[in-house]
Amino acid sequence: MTVDDSGSGTDAQGAGEDPLALRLEQLILGAERRYTPFQAARSAGVTMELATRFWRAMGFADVGQAKALTEADVLALRRLAGLVEAGLLSEAMAVQVARSTGQTTARLAEWQIDSFLEGLTEPPEPGMTRTEVTYPIVELLLPELEEFLVYVWRRQLAASAGRVVQGADDEEMVDRRLAVAFADLVGFTRLTRRMEEEELGELVEAFETTAADLVAARGGRLIKTLGDEVLYAADDAGTAAEIAMRLIETMANDETMPELRVGMAFGTVTTRMGDVFGTTVNLASRLTSIAPRDAVLVDTAFAEELIRTGDAPASEAAAAEAVAAAEKEGEEPPTYRFALQPMWQRPVRGLGVVEPWLLTRRNGAPSSF
Repeated sequence: MTVDDSGSGTDAQGAGEDPLALRLEQLILGAERRYTPFQAARSAGVTMELATRFWRAMGFADVGQAKALTEADVLALRRLAGLVEAGLLSEAMAVQVARSTGQTTARLAEWQIDSFLEGLTEPPEPGMTRTEVTYPIVELLLPELEEFLVYVWRRQLAASAGRVVQGADDEEMVDRRLAVAFADLVGFTRLTRRMEEEELGELVEAFETTAADLVAARGGRLIKTLGDEVLYAADDAGTAAEIAMRLIETMANDETMPELRVGMAFGTVTTRMGDVFGTTVNLASRLTSIAPRDAVLVDTAFAEELIRTGDAPASEAAAAEAVAAAEKEGEEPPTYRFALQPMWQRPVRGLGVVEPWLLTRRNGAPSSF
């Protein structure tokens, strides 16, 4: 989006661009190209520097002096700048809004287009190419997908806002105590050397879909997927533990999937742009790397939290004592979902010596799904 201050430019709708691509762009954007970046910034009432920052944050390449922008681009710049002028957002926060929205929707858009075209087995008319079929498909799907996108976004926003306002204090707006978990496919690197690309892609998609469904169903939040690994978080250790056990059990019952290992930690986590950071996250990652196959390792804080909430006994001896005490008082004996077994202390790179705990489902304890 770099230009000089003259605002002069040439129309990008000339030679060298695919006519169908231009038609698709106009269909999707709902407007023709009218502005150079300089003209768009001037019309929106913002500086070229700020306009360029917004544009790049959204993930779009510089377009030089070409007439490549529409009235919608001007309106978007005007809205972001208006939020800053009204004091509702700082300039840095407005750029973060642009970046987080751009990164999220870019992945969504790529996936949708790939899926639509991949799903076409036969063109509707003989002789039509897959590229030619794209236009009518987008034309039909665009309004429906737009409505659905807004609906899902509002639902997610409501859920996220609800979690924040239930926090104990204002500090939890950014730094919160969460259970964080990594689930990692075992031997994935070897699989990449043995499997065809299409087959490997199907395996990764199946793993991500299974993980996303299980995390969502139990009330966790899928933070991100990394091909052979997923990162999720939950507000409490019991929820994170149930998801981990169900992931292990589900994958173990699927002969087409590799073995899985999970590492989890509980503690203060910094949240930024939908991601999580901090020592707790690093510890969960390290525990994953040393976890046995088809097993779950947790840190001491996670184990203590499960014990505190009554999801796991401190030991089998403690469990027996609790049951005996309840029976003596004529009360209902406690039921524990999980069992914890302390493992050998070991040094973990960058985090010192830690004591992992092996998490298992306690004998006779049913899944809470």
